[in-house]
Amino acid sequence: MELILEGIKKAFELIVSLDPEVLGITLLSLQVSGLATFISLVLGVSAGTVVALANFRGRKFVISLINTGMGLPPVVVGLFVTIMIWRNGPFGFLEILYTPLAIIIAQAIIATPIIMGISLAAIQQLPENLRLQILSLGATRLQMVWVLIKEARLPLLAAVMAGFGGVISEVGASIMVGGNIKGYSRVLTTATVMETGKGNFDVAIALGIILLLLAFMVNLVLTQIQQRQRPR
Repeated sequence: MELILEGIKKAFELIVSLDPEVLGITLLSLQVSGLATFISLVLGVSAGTVVALANFRGRKFVISLINTGMGLPPVVVGLFVTIMIWRNGPFGFLEILYTPLAIIIAQAIIATPIIMGISLAAIQQLPENLRLQILSLGATRLQMVWVLIKEARLPLLAAVMAGFGGVISEVGASIMVGGNIKGYSRVLTTATVMETGKGNFDVAIALGIILLLLAFMVNLVLTQIQQRQRPR
């Protein structure tokens, strides 16, 4: 208990003093996970909507793959991305291993199936006759898709929160592809692991508290937007 209280005290000191290193790590975490979530939002909602509206052979198998991907182990993603961008790998010429960009790629791969699966379910739960009604009013297919996405905006915002929560708290892939380099690719989760390994539990708890506060603040903003748009 004393250790936890010391960690809370340390977190308060780091936040109030605006410690440059902790501030840099926090901002990088927000930047990396924010960009990864945005990329996965574009890919996930687009692909999820296409699968939800299209009828093709093997559709149930594809949906099963998407649902399986929602539980994709981060370390497996980290291993795959590392192999791809390793200096002897297919994309080694890009020289992005152990960079923030590599973390963004790995986190986007983790979040995309999550957002895709929730988007797919959100579009599927809309009344089947709704799309026919929209088309009958003279809308194009693209306009019809846009209206459906707007109708499913509440669960889609929940998908964004789930995707962001999945990547901001991720550690395995971030260490593997980012290298946890001080002042360059170190984020809150990898810094917490490092401080725990060094026995600096007060600092580790402080970083953990800052991570929770960051996740809470982002989700608070998204929740406010979601509930503001909730049907009365």
